Amino acid sequence: DIIPQPLLDQYLSMTDPARAQTVDTEIAKHCAYSLPGVALTLGRQNWHCLKDTYETLASDVQWKVRRTLAFSIHELAVILGDQLTAADLVPIFNGFLKDLDEVRIGVLKHLYDFLKLLHADKRREYLYQLQEFVVTDNSRNWRFRYELAEQLILILELYNPNDVYDYLRHIALTLCSDKVSEVRWISFKLVVAILQKFYANSANALGLNFINELVVRFRHCSKWVGRQAFAFICQVGMFSLCFSVYIKFG
Repeated sequence: DIIPQPLLDQYLSMTDPARAQTVDTEIAKHCAYSLPGVALTLGRQNWHCLKDTYETLASDVQWKVRRTLAFSIHELAVILGDQLTAADLVPIFNGFLKDLDEVRIGVLKHLYDFLKLLHADKRREYLYQLQEFVVTDNSRNWRFRYELAEQLILILELYNPNDVYDYLRHIALTLCSDKVSEVRWISFKLVVAILQKFYANSANALGLNFINELVVRFRHCSKWVGRQAFAFICQVGMFSLCFSVYIKFG
């Protein structure tokens, strides 16, 4: 009653490998690009019409097709709602996390948008996997790590202070020592955001422990770039507690 059945059948047939060979090699990519719009038109009650096609596209041999879906999976999650997302999109999302960097970047750029749609218990499972984003197929792909730091600043609000301290803190410290200055600079902002998270939630002990670690790791670093990092962290945050701890332990 929403879309003429022949039109829907024609769209679903775009994933047929024979069509890609005889009609257009890019047809699967076009199908993947328009899928969120088709899903929105049909509504979540008719997702069963698209589910098999989506799964076929998500496993397409062309990484450009999978990349297209990775960039829009957060939009599809909004359309489908939390129950269908958990049942049908989370497994595909997990597959994208282990894919090529060209596909993973699509997930990473909208990581916060996707995670905030999940239930807290399901969302917490990804704390263990965030560390994997630090490692890329090409170490020169510094923009990947830059994007990770930007997303983590947003993701902080989704987790409690203890989880931030146990998992995200380690990633932030690693990024602060990155070889690329752009990555280090955005990571300094991440460190300050973590400190603000601790003190906004009255987790003063965690905040003090983190500052002590920053002092030991950067203020007393034998390399000037480490000591410079400590100065930049203080500059970025205008965090008076950083200076008081520096005086106390310096």
